[in-house]
Amino acid sequence: MMTQSWPKLILRLLTCLLAFLLVIVSPLFAASFGAADISLSQVIAALAHSLFGLGEVSPLIERIVMDLRFPRILLAIVAGAGLSLAGSVLQTVTRNPLADPYLFGISSGAAFGAVVVMSLMGTSFMMAGGSFLSWSHLSLSVGAFIGASLSILLVLSLSGFGRGNQVERMLLSGVATSFMFGALTSLVLYFSSPQAAASVLFWSLGSFTKATWSALILPSAVVLLCGLVFVGLKRQLLALLAGDETAHTLGVNVVKLRLGVLLLCSLLTATLVASCGGIGFVGLMVPHLVRLLLPRSQSLGLIALVGGLFMLWVDVFARCILANQELPVGIITAAIGSVFFLVVLRGRR
Repeated sequence: MMTQSWPKLILRLLTCLLAFLLVIVSPLFAASFGAADISLSQVIAALAHSLFGLGEVSPLIERIVMDLRFPRILLAIVAGAGLSLAGSVLQTVTRNPLADPYLFGISSGAAFGAVVVMSLMGTSFMMAGGSFLSWSHLSLSVGAFIGASLSILLVLSLSGFGRGNQVERMLLSGVATSFMFGALTSLVLYFSSPQAAASVLFWSLGSFTKATWSALILPSAVVLLCGLVFVGLKRQLLALLAGDETAHTLGVNVVKLRLGVLLLCSLLTATLVASCGGIGFVGLMVPHLVRLLLPRSQSLGLIALVGGLFMLWVDVFARCILANQELPVGIITAAIGSVFFLVVLRGRR
């Protein structure tokens, strides 16, 4: 028994060590990419001077690194981790490997709520330069959460609250709900001013360009709190994988747990949508990639870590693929995720 456990222990230690190194090194390398030509040594010098007052660095380089690039890097990591957690938990709760906040209609509902708030804010939002001030960011998050909650409640009502047919019909209900909220969002944009419509359109494609240190507080807190709740409910969530009847026999209130977890996923997704727009398929791809690398791993922490690193480098790719301009992150994740969705669907068939 000991000889069989040692290889697993060594593999986990190596995985943790590699993950730790990637968490330290990746943001430093990512901060050296962008329109301004800044080397890795200058990034380290700017970080050391800003945090500890060590060395000398150009004020312009320090401002670019610390005020523009690092908030963007951290927001990308937080968004990737949160969406990956939401996708993994949704796949567990519904016992469906194709579950994802984007495909479930949660992202579309959150986007609809945020777009309604943006349209109502109108000129005040545009005068803020599109930046997320504390009051506007909070109102966007509240609107997005209301839209996401309406979406998930509609999905549950369409799929049925009974244990027999809910899981089977939930994904189809989510797709239908996603189309409905997408149409409502287009309707709101149609009656909005051209300036607001252009701003909302770019935001809806997904981007981290508006990241600031103050805008990091709310999404980071929500992702951390929801992650801790998911970790605390890990045993009950794993019991659902054995089936609703088995979980009910083990003392799990299936309906209450599923509804509570889905609302938490709505809160998590809504906060991230309000912060960086609609970014799809991350919650679908990352849990599958983690299971592919470590088939028996159920670590939510590892899934969040891989999701954060994945989103970080997708953002770097979006910044560097075109000269003198930036591609929205949501376009890249949608292009990769749609192919990944077809691969998973074919494998399931």
